Amino acid sequence: MLTVKVKLNSIDRVKAFVNIMTKQPFDVDIISDRYVINAKSIMGIFSLNLIEPKELRAFVDTDEAAETFKKEISEFIVE
Repeated sequence: MLTVKVKLNSIDRVKAFVNIMTKQPFDVDIISDRYVINAKSIMGIFSLNLIEPKELRAFVDTDEAAETFKKEISEFIVE
């Protein structure tokens, strides 16, 4: 499992993010406080307060897949 913080603070960023997520063969969740949202759901993401960075959990099988995925979403990752 890969866990990173992502910032999705505009409509265009959310759209681009969801487009990347829908292409993934594994499950990806966004965690916000007590809520767990499917990262492939644009409506689910828009139901969150997007001012603060959110935790992303990707259920990848291998380290190689995790690194590839991390490169794909690098523009959204915050440290």
